[in-house]
This record gives sequence, structure tokens and C-alpha cells, in this order.
Amino acid sequence: MHSQVIIIGAGAAGLMCAISAAQNGKQVTVLDHANKAGKKILMSGGGRCNFTNIFTEPDNYLSQNEHFCKSALSRYTQWDFMAMVDKHGIPYHEKTLGQLFCDNKSSDILGMLLTECEQAGVNILLNHSVEAIEKVEDQFELIVNGLTFQCESLVIATGGLSIPTLGATGLGYDIARQFGLKVLDTSAGLVPFTITDQLKNWCTELSGTAIDCVVSCNGQSFKEAFLFTHRGLSGPAMLQISSYWKPGDRITINLLPNDSALDWLQEAKTERPNTELKTLLAEKFTKKVAALMCQDWFESRALKTYNEPQLAEIAKQLESWEVTPSGTEGYRTAEVTLGGVDTDEVSSKTFEAKKVKGLYFIGEVLDVTGHLGGFNFQWAWASGYCCGQSL
Repeated sequence: MHSQVIIIGAGAAGLMCAISAAQNGKQVTVLDHANKAGKKILMSGGGRCNFTNIFTEPDNYLSQNEHFCKSALSRYTQWDFMAMVDKHGIPYHEKTLGQLFCDNKSSDILGMLLTECEQAGVNILLNHSVEAIEKVEDQFELIVNGLTFQCESLVIATGGLSIPTLGATGLGYDIARQFGLKVLDTSAGLVPFTITDQLKNWCTELSGTAIDCVVSCNGQSFKEAFLFTHRGLSGPAMLQISSYWKPGDRITINLLPNDSALDWLQEAKTERPNTELKTLLAEKFTKKVAALMCQDWFESRALKTYNEPQLAEIAKQLESWEVTPSGTEGYRTAEVTLGGVDTDEVSSKTFEAKKVKGLYFIGEVLDVTGHLGGFNFQWAWASGYCCGQSL
């Protein structure tokens, strides 16, 4: 079978690239080993697909080359994708911090992409596993389910290693290495932390409890909520900071992100000197959280019995609680994969490998990782669209 363009991967980036290239007049075939296109799209955002973010900027992305994402993000913006969503009449809403979600289901977004593919004449072949690839003169030859496929342009949109139950594999990295491209070390990103030390008791007791905070690590901070789980710490704040955390690092948590803890304690001591510390803490946190704080951190007495240095110590603990996670839950629950194909190997304009004419890499397989909140989808749309235009 011959096609001008073959795209490996029927996820967000692959489908967007197929639409872009086919609308540009190219004959496009998409191959995927899964039995359904866009599985990660369907499960994203709790089934409602956080499909982009109003506030998308290059600063929302991690990469060894911080400039690489700028070109594509400027040429295909969040407003461009929102225009496609509007064209298809899909209702959506902003949740928080610019995050856009479908009012109904993620299948609205996948359906839109598949409709656009169908209208543009894209051929999508599911249950098709790529067994071998080689370049023969100006063409690529692929062995797929025992059959030979040929193309002039081969686009790798295989994603990363996150959530293997949805079919994630390292195929894209293997292809890059086969053709002599550098692949940076990968790790799980946007992933919950696991806890095995004395804090394990807190995680068990407080499982399901959410607290607003500012969490910091390695010079990066996020102001969102975190969640205690039976295994450790999760929720948006922890997922965000996990992309900056390395094994052995401490994270610092400010449990009173909207207040000066010392001012609050001093004011309470002046106005309500007979109030117990545990009672006061329960006004900001749950009774169970306050009880554990006073069991493990503070002796609970009437506020009038604390002197200034003691209040300052309490304030310091509330504003800079240090935790050393034992690890993360890994690729099993990670939303994204950090690292991947080195962006220095690829054109930021066309996404073509500099060493291999006709070979392209887009989406998560590259060393570009967005923050939580629709940024990774926007990278998929932008890189897919720009690559498709250049084919």
C-alpha cells in the first residue's frame, strides 16, 4: 500500500496532523495498533477532555530547549482550536485557571477530529501494528501486520510511556534511535507522589482530604489544591510540581497560601487569648487535620500561653512544611512523559528530523511537556497542525 504521508499514532497530535496535511491536498494514512482512535482523549479531564487553556504561553512548557515550542504555539493557537470546536457546535466551559472542558463528554472532541479526518479523506487503520521500518532511497517502507506500506513522509505521533493500559509504548523512541536521533531520558510527569515514611499515617487518616496550598520545588511554585490519598499526595498542585521533582528532593508546602500565618496567629491571640490552638487550626483546616497537626507538630494550648518565638515557629511550619516523597506512582498513572526525542534533532518549523529527510516527530514523543490544564493538548494540536502544513 502506498500513501504520500503515513502517520503512526491516532492520538491528538496524529489526528490533527492528518487533518492539516489532508486539507493541504496530501494523501494521508494513519496507523495505530489500538482498536480505537484517541483513547487518551476519551479518558482525559475525567471524561470531559480539558482540550486547551486560554492562557497558553511557552512558559507553560518544560524542555531542554525552552525556545523550541514557541514557533508552533504562535502559528496554531488556543483560539484556533477553539474556533474548530465552535464550528462543530461543541458546548464547553472554563473551569478554573483558563482550563476549557467539554460540557458533555470527551467523545465530542474525538468525534470532531474524526469527522474532520473523514471530510478531508484521511484513511485511518486501527489494529495495525508497525513491525519494521526502513528507508529505501526517497521512501520509507513499513511492515505492518505482515504487509508492506510505503510513503514519502513518515510522521511519528506515538506519544510517550504514560498510562500503558491505554496502549502507550516506547515505539517512537525506538524509531528515533534507529535513525540515529538522540533520545533524552524519560520519566513520569504530572504524577502523584508516593509516601512511605512517618507521613504515611497522615495519608491513611486523611485520604480524600483536599487542602489549598502553594507547593514549591527546584525554584518552581504552583498555587492549587493537593489531595491526600492512601498512597501519598495527589491533586493538581502535586501533579504540577512532580514534573520539576527529582528523586530525593524535598518539596515545600505552604498550607496558608492566602494569609500570613504569623499575623493570623498574633491577631487570634490578641482577640481570643483563651482559644486553644487546635480549635483555631480547625477553622482553617478540617478537625482531623488540626488534630494530627497538634498530635505530631504542636502542643495545643490556649493561645495566650505562646510567646512570640513559639508563634513564629508554628507559623513557619504552616507556611513551609517540608516533605520528601519516596517516589511517584510512575507511568501507570502519569498524565505525561518528560523527556523524549531531543528537540535539537528536529526543526521547530516543520518538525522534520534534521538528519533524515521525510521523517517527522510531533506531540508528546518530543521533549516538550506542558503543565497540567490543557497545555499538553494544545501542544499536540499546534505541533500536529504545523507539521501537517509542511508536508
